[in-house]
Amino acid sequence: MFSSLVLNLLLVSFAMAEETLAATTHGNTWKYGTSGGVLGFIVLILDILVFMEVLKSNRPPSHKLLWCVMVFLFPILGFLIYWLFSNREAHAGSGSYEVIP
Repeated sequence: MFSSLVLNLLLVSFAMAEETLAATTHGNTWKYGTSGGVLGFIVLILDILVFMEVLKSNRPPSHKLLWCVMVFLFPILGFLIYWLFSNREAHAGSGSYEVIP
């Protein structure tokens, strides 16, 4: 009885939220704001590339962790700082992931 009531309330809340979201769209196909969209997807792909490059590098594990946390917390700024100031050529890895001791 209780679970069916919770399920019904959940479905009603989803239906009401969909109506609210549909009514508040402004026709902006790029969706610069908090919703992501095309630009958010591009930033996500670039951040994944940074994560892969950092994890494959020959940096110490603590430096890898710091770079990954920085890019995770500040996706755009962290990505830009990494690509501009991380000395990527000096830390080019062997092309495979290394085991963290």
